[in-house]
Amino acid sequence: MVCALRAIALTLSATLAWSALAQTDTTTSAPPSLPTLALRLQDFFQMPFGPKGLMISDRLHQAHGRRVRITGYVVEQEVATLGQFLLSPRPVLMSQHADGEADDLPAATLFVRLDAQQQDWAVAHARGLVEVTGILDVGRQEERDGRISWFRLQLTPEAIHSMNQVEITQYLHSLRHTH
Repeated sequence: MVCALRAIALTLSATLAWSALAQTDTTTSAPPSLPTLALRLQDFFQMPFGPKGLMISDRLHQAHGRRVRITGYVVEQEVATLGQFLLSPRPVLMSQHADGEADDLPAATLFVRLDAQQQDWAVAHARGLVEVTGILDVGRQEERDGRISWFRLQLTPEAIHSMNQVEITQYLHSLRHTH
C-alpha cells in the first residue's frame, strides 16, 4: 500500500490539501489600502437576466484587479488541469471524456490559478464549500486547454501546500467512504 501511495504522490507531483483551501487566507500584491472584498459566485451576473442574456454585474467589474474572498465548490474533474482548479456555485461533476465541451459548468465558474511555482501541481477534489482568496481578473480569455474563461482568481504560493504521506492516505480513504 505504501508503494502505491508513493506512486500516486509522484504521479501527481504534488497535490493540494483540501483543508488548506478552506483555512488559508493569502497575501497578494493588491494595494494594502484596499480591504479584501467578499464576493459570492451568485453575484457575478446582473439579476434578473435581461433581453441581452447574462451581463456581468457592476460589482464584479469593480472587483477586477482587487483582492477578493469567494466561497464555492471545487468542480470534480475526471482529469485535473495542472496549476488550476475550477470553483462553482454548486457541486459539479465534470466528465471531460463523456461530455467533452458540453459540460454542466455554471456560467459563474471561477478558474482558480495557482502560483507560477506550482503550475505542475494537481488539485485534489474537496467535498463541501471551500473559501479562496486572491486577485480577481474579469474578462474573456482562452485557457491553455482551449476553454474560454471569464473569471479568474490568482492565488499566491502561501495559499496552498502539498500533501504529506498522511494527508494523501486520508484523502484517498475519504474518496472510498461517502457517508
